[in-house]
Amino acid sequence: MKKNHFLILMSFVGVVFGCSNDDDPAPIETPVTIDKSANLLGSGDSANDLLSNDSFSKLLIEIAYVEGFRPTATAMDEFVDYLSTHTFKVDIEIDYLELPSPGEEDLTLQEIADLESENRTAYNDGETLAVYIYFADAPSVDDDEEEGLVTLGAVYRNTSMVIHEVTVRRLAARSLFISDSDVEGATVNHEFGHLFGLVNLGSDPVNDHEDTEAPNHCNVEGCLMRAELQFSPSSRAIAKTSKSGIDGLQSACSLSGESVLRMLEQNVSKGQAVAPDLDAECVLDLQANGGR
Repeated sequence: MKKNHFLILMSFVGVVFGCSNDDDPAPIETPVTIDKSANLLGSGDSANDLLSNDSFSKLLIEIAYVEGFRPTATAMDEFVDYLSTHTFKVDIEIDYLELPSPGEEDLTLQEIADLESENRTAYNDGETLAVYIYFADAPSVDDDEEEGLVTLGAVYRNTSMVIHEVTVRRLAARSLFISDSDVEGATVNHEFGHLFGLVNLGSDPVNDHEDTEAPNHCNVEGCLMRAELQFSPSSRAIAKTSKSGIDGLQSACSLSGESVLRMLEQNVSKGQAVAPDLDAECVLDLQANGGR
């Protein structure tokens, strides 16, 4: 009889524990918090981090592009060569992120920044420094085709830039001598020069070579940073808001398509490399701030 009581008791305990386990709530997963603050600074503020290996040994470039507007492999290969030439980063990785079209006729910097907030996945992490480049299927809201003013690209934060790929392709299609990759390469490299802190935008000039009529651009003929540009009144993005501003901030540089096309075609006519490189003064500035 005692054995029967023992078996009944054990069965009851098993039922109690079984019910208790079934009713336990699932553990609540704590959302991972990503510190984005280091990627939300002003243009040129991360110049030394990009150029040197002091704080970051790896450079991760997130290429976010609208479906059908992925940059050419040639331009991206040349871009990596450009980074390897002017920085001490030995680990450079490019990740591609295909995105749907936002369905906009044109884009303001605020809209571009909002898209970045929604879609960007790569941020600084440990020894990895992340940069976000968005290849858009819509032109800049500031374009004025009647005046011949079209914007190819712009930097607006220390690790953020936009390339208006639709405008790049339209511009390249107007020339028999210039390809999509030529315009892409010149635009990306020029804008990244500003992230490097050129000119006087985070990398102090060793010698005075800043264009007095175009702040943060080089006055040396033939330099990548010498192209005629449409630039904002405050290159460090602290001036009053324009229609393309972000919460009172403006792009440090908006690269004008017409000037780039003229520059590339002139180089071809002279038998020179299609896309210019940085001149000696700009290279000296980068070397003084941790670059090669």
